[in-house]
Amino acid sequence: MFPRLLNRSIQIALDCAVLSVAYWLAFLFRLEFSLPSAWLKVLLVTWPYVVILQYVGLTVFGVPRMSWRYVNIGDVGRILFAVGASTALLIAIRMIGPWVGESIEIVVIPLGVLGMNFALAFLGLVGVRALRRLHGEATDRRRQATGDEKTRVLLIGAGQAGVMVAREIANRPDLGLHAVGFIDDDPAKIGTIIAGLTVLGATKDVGAISERKHVQRALITIANAPGQQIRRITELCRDAQIETKIIPGIYEIVGDRVNLSRIREVAIEDLLGREPVQLDEDIVGAAIRSRVVLVTGAGGSIGSELCRQLVRFGPARLLLVERFENALFEIHRELTAAFPHVQIEPCIADVCDRARMEQLFASSSPELVFHAAAHKHVPMMEWNPGEAVKNNVGGTRIVADLSDRFGVQRFVLVSTDKAVNPTSVMGATKRVAEIYLQALSRRSTTRFVTVRFGNVLGSAGSVIPIFKQQIERGGPITVTHPEMRRYFMTIPEAAQLVLQAGAMGDGGEVFILDMGEPVKIVDLARDLITLSGLRPDEDIEIKFSGVRPGEKLFEELATDSEHADKTKHPKVFIGRVASYPAETVVLGVETLLDVARGTATEPVRARLGELVPEYSVAHPASAKPSSPIIASTTRAAGEPESEPVGRKSGSTPSVPN
Repeated sequence: MFPRLLNRSIQIALDCAVLSVAYWLAFLFRLEFSLPSAWLKVLLVTWPYVVILQYVGLTVFGVPRMSWRYVNIGDVGRILFAVGASTALLIAIRMIGPWVGESIEIVVIPLGVLGMNFALAFLGLVGVRALRRLHGEATDRRRQATGDEKTRVLLIGAGQAGVMVAREIANRPDLGLHAVGFIDDDPAKIGTIIAGLTVLGATKDVGAISERKHVQRALITIANAPGQQIRRITELCRDAQIETKIIPGIYEIVGDRVNLSRIREVAIEDLLGREPVQLDEDIVGAAIRSRVVLVTGAGGSIGSELCRQLVRFGPARLLLVERFENALFEIHRELTAAFPHVQIEPCIADVCDRARMEQLFASSSPELVFHAAAHKHVPMMEWNPGEAVKNNVGGTRIVADLSDRFGVQRFVLVSTDKAVNPTSVMGATKRVAEIYLQALSRRSTTRFVTVRFGNVLGSAGSVIPIFKQQIERGGPITVTHPEMRRYFMTIPEAAQLVLQAGAMGDGGEVFILDMGEPVKIVDLARDLITLSGLRPDEDIEIKFSGVRPGEKLFEELATDSEHADKTKHPKVFIGRVASYPAETVVLGVETLLDVARGTATEPVRARLGELVPEYSVAHPASAKPSSPIIASTTRAAGEPESEPVGRKSGSTPSVPN
């Protein structure tokens, strides 16, 4: 406490000294260093109140609270406004002084003195702070020179994010980093000095620059760089035998500081180069705020991220429904620690247990339901089709019926692209769930909507964790087919778009999320090998194991019969799917569940085929790429098969205006 008080007292004394010296020098300059007794008397009389008034101005603008050690341009601007405001007040006093009376003339200050005092006071206040910062940085450099050897880093990208990283490295000697310079592909920047560092060359020169400067690590400091650019830089750094890390996106950086603890290894998400989702927070917030929300499958990859996103909007209560105890414990602990003001209730329950789910609905009266509980692994469901039906169809029916019965406002089903022209049991069961919701929505006041998207990076049991395990074991990486392609998005992106679509739905819609361009799984494998510092096909072998039961080479997100249309959100499309008679759907689902309770598997597949006519076993050798948003492979009975329409694979979505 005492050292801080002493330091503050010294700073106040220095500021007052600077203001005093500036005022005296202003008089001396104005009178050419010749002070007649009359002017000396004016100087001595006005000196105290001028200094006090100027310091009050500094206090009003918060200047004394600013750190001298880290003074920046913003602080300089605040000092300028403070000195300018106090000078304006002194000028006002100077102008009205003679009108008050003759006795006030002794404190009337010449305008020339006030003008010079403004400039000198501003320069003096900024100067002492700049000297303090320079002294601190020099001390840090000496400490670095005498301390342990620092990691020499090269900053790739001399833009706003790069400048912030450079400053943070300079101000944090404890990080053990020494920035040797920038590289940037802008020819106008090469050779210039930015944030105290020289722009040494372009990215193509990273190898030569790294060798010349003895670089040990490269930091990609390009905010929200395209995936192709990050891939190229990563490969160049790998060839130069230097490790590569990346900063978070500029939208994650707060103010003018970047937390270098957030710097991480380049991840596969960076190579995909998907732009961050921009939620319409007004629409989403209005749908969630102060409402009771229930999430099934709350411990899963999508369900847990949905909960993280939901809790940000301040629901009155959030019910986490999950049958896996450990997963429920982890997400509940995480959310209660981060949002102690929100009432969060963990509920161990199975969506297939009607009595337990009815108990939850009766006791909590949820207003919003997000149904993310499902069996999702395609080959596993091929081996266990009855369980897929019980969970994906039966569980959805129970939760949807209870939502209708208890007057839930909105019900959002998390579906999958595998429900389009399904070739797997998992996809067919999700399509049946979609059909049931559509039928129910026609007679219910609850708004039932479906959100359909593709694969999610990093979700439990997905391809990325499997590939990483195979790389850690030294390979080989197993890929089913060289032409296998999938749509990918990150878990947060998927959850945010589910919330967006759910808030927009009127009932009965199938919302389709823009998944961007499809990615070859073999390319994904090569990228992961590269990110691990190894070489594909040399250090780690890639083997093709053959397409598994139920898999397609190319996934679809909608069909031409679903009429994918634009919505208010650029990444959410809507498909109004042709509906089935409600009585037929209810009877068909009941029959399907009866068959699923048996032990035979083929009758389950046969019944699925009756409910979903487009359901068929995949034939990978003859598969063709389909459009990401619109593909016409679904047809009514008796219609000829039509050619695919819409956009080509990997292009910008083509939807009706």
